[in-house]
Amino acid sequence: MGNGSAEFRKRLERAAEARSYRGAGITPAEETALAAREESERQKRSKVGDAARADYLVRDAMAQGKFDNLKYAGKPIPGLGEQYDPDWWVKGLLERENISGMGPAAIVLRSEDAGLDTKLDAQYSEQQVRDLVLDFNRRVVDARRQLQGGPPVVTMTRDVETEVERWRQRRTARTADQPPEPQPSRSWWQRLRRGST
Repeated sequence: MGNGSAEFRKRLERAAEARSYRGAGITPAEETALAAREESERQKRSKVGDAARADYLVRDAMAQGKFDNLKYAGKPIPGLGEQYDPDWWVKGLLERENISGMGPAAIVLRSEDAGLDTKLDAQYSEQQVRDLVLDFNRRVVDARRQLQGGPPVVTMTRDVETEVERWRQRRTARTADQPPEPQPSRSWWQRLRRGST
């Protein structure tokens, strides 16, 4: 059935082409010559191999300038020469699309572990720091328990009290580095009033 419908479609297309040619003032002899020329072109195309066709397409694209101003033109290809990583495509996708919170648990936890200190430094109280570290530890343990495939979870849990102490030290160092806030200057009427009393 599929072959018969394809044959019918070809005949229908030929009839439509012939009708359009007749309306354009093409004689049947010219139509036959045109059909013979098209058939010879089809035969030439079928004789050309895939490699030659690909070579032609690449050369044509180069002539049109489609390879000009590519992102890595004249630069080394990123990731070339590194050890083989079976999850290279997932990591590349996450990096290219700037996706966070999605992907294999091992990769998500690894990237979160790298930025956890910055996230902790943005907190205002010790309780918030404890809650964040406990949540992180819970997710690491859950990821280790699930056997869903993917890369192994090598991220270590963090000690809550150690992280709170490190948070305190970083906070103290930040406040010591900051200059004291300047006292707001008093307006002239406040100075006048203060001087009269």
